Amino acid sequence: MWKIEKLFILASQIIIPNIFRQKSLLPPFESAEMRALAESLSRDIIRGSPDVKWESIKGLENAKRLLKEAVVMPIKYPKYFTGLLSPWKGILLFGPPGTGKTMLAKAVATECNTTFFNISASSVVSKWRGDSEKLVKVLFELARYHAPSTIFLDEIDAIISQRGEARSEHEASRRLKTELLIQMDGLTKTDELVFVLAATNLPWELDAAMLRRLEKRILVPLPEPVARRAMFEELLPQQPGEESIPYDILEDKTEGYSGSDIRLLCKETAMQPLRRLMSQLEQNQDVVPEEELPKVGPIRSEDIETALRNTRPSAHLHAHKYDKFNADYGSQILQ
Repeated sequence: MWKIEKLFILASQIIIPNIFRQKSLLPPFESAEMRALAESLSRDIIRGSPDVKWESIKGLENAKRLLKEAVVMPIKYPKYFTGLLSPWKGILLFGPPGTGKTMLAKAVATECNTTFFNISASSVVSKWRGDSEKLVKVLFELARYHAPSTIFLDEIDAIISQRGEARSEHEASRRLKTELLIQMDGLTKTDELVFVLAATNLPWELDAAMLRRLEKRILVPLPEPVARRAMFEELLPQQPGEESIPYDILEDKTEGYSGSDIRLLCKETAMQPLRRLMSQLEQNQDVVPEEELPKVGPIRSEDIETALRNTRPSAHLHAHKYDKFNADYGSQILQ
């Protein structure tokens, strides 16, 4: 009997760990220093899905189609994307601020179910000499280890602006840029599905070598009238029994507004009835229990007019520069 128990104990020690062994979060590194850097970068991995659907992004149909062609389809149908048709490894999303570049990147990660690295300048810049280049190298090693993966470089112009333009550029900054260019060049020579999605509001300030590696350059423009109307209908839904919301007027008067501006406009509109209620409550000296507080009143047409006067577009002044950059360097869909 004791022999059977001993065999069972041995089996539990050897077989079960092999069955349930999970992939470790970090690959084996050559030194403790590199492992420590990898642990600091692993905090920027978004575990699980970012939960952003294509349907939740209003408009931007051209940008969505180009992204699906560049990233989603190679992951879904890898059989077709080989040889000359190997996937694009670098994609640049450029356009005015507040137009949905980050949401598009998260939608790609959600659709493809890839490991998502949300990287900003603070993630790869260190005060210690030589650590910035090592962080970039470790980042790409982590991405290859967790492939398929998406490295999202937000505000990439803060990391790799044009080299040699400013005489005051520090040597550490040049080394960081060089390492990033080398690592991105290495992606095209491997079969791992690692994609670099970069976003910027200033594409004309990027280094020419980086533009070459970001093979797909996709304009994320200001929302069109149909997209603006869809945003208003979602953010300011029509309530039964209340005054109808003039969606046509909102659509016409918000030319040049970004998605972020439209959200601020809707917030300012919804604040107007709350301000009226607050002024009434402040006039009353008695403390009203929370369960007896009155409801916020409906939105009136004058509330929308007030919000339009108080909320101005923030990104329309440079629209022509984005159109020119798109004409010179952008990726288009030919019908």
